[in-house]
Amino acid sequence: MTQTLIVERLFDGEQFHTDMAVTIEAGQIIAVEHAANFVANPTAEVIKLAGTLTPGFVDVQVNGGGGALFNADPSVECIETIGRAHAQFGTSGFLPTLITDDVAVMAKAADAVALAISQKKAGVLGVHFEGPHLSVPKKGVHPQQFIREISDAEMAIFRRQDLGIKVVTLAPENVSTELINSLVEAGVKVCLGHSNADYQTVVAALNAGATGFTHLFNAMSALGSREPGMVGAALESQQAWCGLIVDGHHVHSAAAKIAINAKPRGKIMLVTDAMPPVGMAEDASFELFGTQVIRSGDRLNATTGELAGCVLDMVGAVNNSVAMLGVSHDEAIRMASLYPAQYLGLADKLGLVKVGYQADFVLLNDANQVSHTYIAGKLVFGQ
Repeated sequence: MTQTLIVERLFDGEQFHTDMAVTIEAGQIIAVEHAANFVANPTAEVIKLAGTLTPGFVDVQVNGGGGALFNADPSVECIETIGRAHAQFGTSGFLPTLITDDVAVMAKAADAVALAISQKKAGVLGVHFEGPHLSVPKKGVHPQQFIREISDAEMAIFRRQDLGIKVVTLAPENVSTELINSLVEAGVKVCLGHSNADYQTVVAALNAGATGFTHLFNAMSALGSREPGMVGAALESQQAWCGLIVDGHHVHSAAAKIAINAKPRGKIMLVTDAMPPVGMAEDASFELFGTQVIRSGDRLNATTGELAGCVLDMVGAVNNSVAMLGVSHDEAIRMASLYPAQYLGLADKLGLVKVGYQADFVLLNDANQVSHTYIAGKLVFGQ
């Protein structure tokens, strides 16, 4: 069935328009035009919406939400719960993210993602394995007992072709450039993070095919005057993308501004690193590998003191980028939609409101909060 959304304001990913008509059929956008030029099809559904329609948000790092944690329950049902929680905040595409764990859990997570994709579960684009091939000194809350070298068992998982977009975060000092190249040849997008590597090691990993950095500044060797570290290599690279957590806790606003100014436009993407409390009550806490994680407002800390992911959501990241970093609203939206789509190689169908693209939308109200979320033309949040 054909459906047309008549919207007060449209941000198509490139510029703002007023009084627009967006027509959808079979989950795709088939027309974008001024409302004055729109001629209604007698059999089509026409819906008028107040607010600003934007491209749906794409999050490449989602550990949990709605009370669910992917590590604790690597199942399709868990993925659906996480997706529903984040849809409230404009996420229309995401990578369920598994942090460092046993290989058996990794295999279950891969099976769950493959099943979710085959069943066309809303918003599931692939999987992000954040670990287990990390650096112990920069492990954060990742369990040390599971940090290890890549074995044939993990490579078999990473080589699977039924997982959609595959992202693997690793520490390049513990993974050879030959293995990084093998992962890239297997279709994996290699991200560097949770690493104490020196600058030269990071550059070698980039030359071997790594294309991203996981939560820039956090859990990585810092920029120094004589040793640029991973942060220096990330900021220097003109090609690599960097995920950035803009919650006011993980990265100082000045550091975030420096990164945005240093990188070419389009190479900084917003991520949530979200944990189960997203979409839950203020006092929600949870257990991570036997350690209690306590929520205090919009901050999560393990009882051992480390930051333990986020209660950040994507619309919050967009609005924080405007308020804390002075980013324009349109650029903040691109950082949450078009740029991650480009990183994932999906910019031909996600990140823009354009004919031929998937009908993934967010409707923002006057306070720039989410009132509706559409995935492939279907309303998944809002009324």
